[in-house]
Amino acid sequence: MATAKKKARAKPQGTREATRAAVTVTPATLLDYYRQMLLIRRFEEKAGQMYGMGLIGGFCHLYIGQEAVVTGVQHALEPGDTVVTGYRCHAHMLAAGVDPKRIMAELAGRAAGSSKGKGGSMHMFALDAGFYGGHAIVGAQVPLGTGLGFAHRYRKSDRVSVTYFGDGAANQGQVFEALNMAALWTLPTVYVIENNQYAMGTAVSRASAVAELCRRGESFGIPGRQVDGMDVVAVGAAAAAAVEHCRKGRGPILLEMMTYRYRGHSMSDPAKYRSREEVSKVRQERDPIEQVRERLIEEGQTDDAALKAIDKDVKAVVAEAAEFAQDSPEPDAAELAVGILAGA
Repeated sequence: MATAKKKARAKPQGTREATRAAVTVTPATLLDYYRQMLLIRRFEEKAGQMYGMGLIGGFCHLYIGQEAVVTGVQHALEPGDTVVTGYRCHAHMLAAGVDPKRIMAELAGRAAGSSKGKGGSMHMFALDAGFYGGHAIVGAQVPLGTGLGFAHRYRKSDRVSVTYFGDGAANQGQVFEALNMAALWTLPTVYVIENNQYAMGTAVSRASAVAELCRRGESFGIPGRQVDGMDVVAVGAAAAAAVEHCRKGRGPILLEMMTYRYRGHSMSDPAKYRSREEVSKVRQERDPIEQVRERLIEEGQTDDAALKAIDKDVKAVVAEAAEFAQDSPEPDAAELAVGILAGA
């Protein structure tokens, strides 16, 4: 009996050299990318430390390794555009420009948090930044993001809705229902699949009949593109093109970002489903922050001392956020009944 061919695991595509040849980016933009990704990395590292110290309760899912995705996509957006994502959402809040102190306070369950301390790591929200959550139910944010796209179209604006979801969520039935509606009504929605190779502990090749998730919209006529999600320049270019596609009224588009998380699915995940060598190889060869750092130095745009100064500044911002969170009061008990009913 013939044996079935084993599916190859999807890996980040593209190379830094190929990206440089195809995309031009200003030194100022590269520095912005570097600072933003470094802020996310240092913030998440501090969040992990605080979780280990018992200062953050509940679940906590870190974004370390995936910084290029949200940094590049957010750079393509404008005021009035909307963003919604799942529960690995601290980075999306930071990229949207939310004060790190508000985010860290929310993680610590404090009244000064973005959701008044009631949402924690998985249910953040910042309407003033166009950020509509942080949602814990896998795939539930996709219909919501589609609804935001409908709102933009209904109001006859040129705003765009960006919806992030993971490779695991890509298999949820509600995702396909939402894609159908978005295509049917020509909605300005950019769907960003953050394919970090594992849905909790299950590799894409074990859960998806078609590993190329960028093809998920084909049956609805939605164009899709696979992008090297470890290269912020490639992400930024792809996101800019996708956002322009939507602004011109051409309907939804899907971007599959081939990325990788360095930590477990959550802080409680020992990640025994992959080897240390696998993680180490990606860190050494594909780290999104190190790629930008090397490029800035190689092209003579800055030097190591200047980049170390940026890191020092970023660490100070994160330390201030952590101190603010710990010093802030917990929500009043009466706050439990607020926001449950309309008008409350």
